[in-house]
Amino acid sequence: MDELTILRGILDSFPYPVVFVDGDFVIRYMNRYAQYHYYQERGYSCLIGKSLFSCHDKESSRQRIEAAYEKMKSDGKEIFVGVNLRNQRIYMQPVRDAEGRLIGFFERFEMNLRMDK
Repeated sequence: MDELTILRGILDSFPYPVVFVDGDFVIRYMNRYAQYHYYQERGYSCLIGKSLFSCHDKESSRQRIEAAYEKMKSDGKEIFVGVNLRNQRIYMQPVRDAEGRLIGFFERFEMNLRMDK
């Protein structure tokens, strides 16, 4: 079994959408949950190879994403983006190559658990 098969299997088993975007803001990978979310639930088609801004088309969203990417270049930390309608926290997670160069990021979702007292 090759490494690519293993990595795709791991990403597809992750129970939240994962979307990898390169440094030019082009969508290069979507796990199966992301494909379901964007294609079935939101009605998009064929986002691989297209600009991230084809599904984040508000100017305010574009500015926030570009600013977050610039910040990741300098400090290398994940950026909290916000909370979606499903009460999931959304992060932009930087991805670096073997030499440490930023090559893109992926959107990461996690449950926003609220602890009531």
